[in-house]
Amino acid sequence: MRPRSLFRLAAAAVAVVSAAAFAGSAAASPLAARPAASKPTGSITVFGASSLTGAFTQLGVGFQKKYKGTAVTFNFAGSGTLATQIEQGAPADVFASADTKAMSQVSAAQDIAGQPVSFAHNLLEIAVAKGNPKKIKTLADTVKSGVQLELCAPSEPCGMYALQAYQKAHVTVPTVPTGENAKAVVASVTLGQADASIVYVTDVLAAKGQISGVEIPTSQNVLASYPIATVKATKNSVTAKAFVSYVTSPAGQAILAKFGFLKP
Repeated sequence: MRPRSLFRLAAAAVAVVSAAAFAGSAAASPLAARPAASKPTGSITVFGASSLTGAFTQLGVGFQKKYKGTAVTFNFAGSGTLATQIEQGAPADVFASADTKAMSQVSAAQDIAGQPVSFAHNLLEIAVAKGNPKKIKTLADTVKSGVQLELCAPSEPCGMYALQAYQKAHVTVPTVPTGENAKAVVASVTLGQADASIVYVTDVLAAKGQISGVEIPTSQNVLASYPIATVKATKNSVTAKAFVSYVTSPAGQAILAKFGFLKP
């Protein structure tokens, strides 16, 4: 065999060995180069329905304790108001609504990342002055002469749900003052500016000792569904997603149950 032929064979053998070595390295590289999963860190802002104030404040404490180096700031208001703020570009990382309508509004504007998750339910209750001096027992009693009724604005979930409850009870609601959210109308009852209002069971529980509550029969009550989602514009998606997961986790659900929320 001529020297040139021997050189070609040797070169081919080296090429085969090099290719095999490269293939082995390439096969191993995905495992070797795979980055560690990102851990929640940094700050996020959570937009939450006003009825979630107590529960989410405690959830925030639990979340920050679980994930050191995180900070959660809350913006509580009526769900409809929050939805509009997000659509207008307000800096939010997570949105938790008291109804699916407000969440659908934000989702339709393509401001939500992924699908919203239902994390809690709530029921309505009649909030009355402490000791129930007007002797209110039914929804019909709240519209009687001499009773000052105040409801949430109909554009907000608590106002929408209240009107649905009155409709189920076949009670006509006259024109009454309205508050911007559940917390606002509870404050009116607490301060004596209103004799009654229709709010969530959790709102009455949160104001225990300051107001009294009158149960609404199941046949007239309305079940409120609370969805939560990550906002698409978030600059900290890892921590935002971790917060949503924490809310739906057993630890998060236990906190919500303590504040009177029902399972999703």
